[in-house]
Amino acid sequence: MIELGLHTDNWRPLSGNFQTAAESAVKYGLEHIEFAVIHGQNFIQAMGYDPGISLQSNPRALKRYCDQKGLKVSQIDGSYPLMGPDGSAFGVQYVQQSIRFAADIGCPMVDTVDGAFEIEGFSKEEVFRITCDNYRQCLPWAEDYGVIINVEPHGPYTTDGDFMQRLFDYFDSEYLRFNMDTGNSFISGLDPVAYLQRFRKYLSHAHIKDVSEGLAAAVRGEETGIATSEVPIGGGVNAGNIKRCIQYLKETDWDGVVSIECYGSDENIAASVEFLRGLL
Repeated sequence: MIELGLHTDNWRPLSGNFQTAAESAVKYGLEHIEFAVIHGQNFIQAMGYDPGISLQSNPRALKRYCDQKGLKVSQIDGSYPLMGPDGSAFGVQYVQQSIRFAADIGCPMVDTVDGAFEIEGFSKEEVFRITCDNYRQCLPWAEDYGVIINVEPHGPYTTDGDFMQRLFDYFDSEYLRFNMDTGNSFISGLDPVAYLQRFRKYLSHAHIKDVSEGLAAAVRGEETGIATSEVPIGGGVNAGNIKRCIQYLKETDWDGVVSIECYGSDENIAASVEFLRGLL
């Protein structure tokens, strides 16, 4: 069964907080939310203008709040870029603590990505070796806490299908899985349906993003990821691919949560929920 949720990051461009996003999920009858975490403190979030959650906050209090709202956390977005030397210095501990936090709130998985650009001065082979070292440090945490680590296409390495396949083959672990993103795969110049089909066996979660006609014309094939969709799901040039992705998941009896990622205005969320409910 495919279930519908939303990412609280939809409210970041609106300077909205976590509670605003949760209330929207409740308003539209969604049972799942996903949120990004902050490894430390961010004064913008503390003032109430960012929907992320600090890993230093009380996970039990957060779980109690979500339970009261009837919401389940489908995934924690612990997406400090994990590829390359910065991933070694900062990303590993970011993901490790995200796993600990996820376990405390009963969340089954944590999302990871690469950065927006290729790492200067490093060959793809060198990046792959460092990437494996970084995930090797995170996977024991995933196994001990029973939390899956997902890899999301978002940058030049994760939108390279051969790089991704090699990573999954290298570990061959039930705790290293795939978070599909329809918008990132499309904007990078890939066919989202084909990319989903290629990694369907690893799929445990998905982000559903549309892409505006103007953005696609300006940057498709030049960039590898977008934070969110400016238009509602179903209102852009990626709508047809989203329909085919959902249909493929239904045909292959996939069970899991798909998260809406679009600009968090009430009109956008309402239109996105209506479109996706019609498909589901």
